Amino acid sequence: QVQLEESGGGLVQPGGSLRLSCTASGSIFRVALMGWYRQTPGKQRNMVAILATGGDTNYADSVRGRFTISGDVDKGMVSLQMNSLEVEDTGTYYCALNDVKTYWGKGTLVTVSS
Repeated sequence: QVQLEESGGGLVQPGGSLRLSCTASGSIFRVALMGWYRQTPGKQRNMVAILATGGDTNYADSVRGRFTISGDVDKGMVSLQMNSLEVEDTGTYYCALNDVKTYWGKGTLVTVSS
């Protein structure tokens, strides 16, 4: 079983920055990718940024140029640097890890508000 532990959420003003981190523990086999997803009440969980084991990245259009994903996927570690935060970035951010199946963290709340 794989466990994902997220940290770094909180309250920040528009234009500010936050850094989210995620560390995996347990039995990890050939991790394909790790990523961050965001969910707001009543809406589906959407991809924010993903990092593949080969280093390829992909971002949602709404965050490209403001957020940067980094880490060591093979070691089960990924971070998300979020700059120039906007009110629309508010939500619960979930870390995901994909090897033979997809695992999810419990989520960390990010609130962007003045």
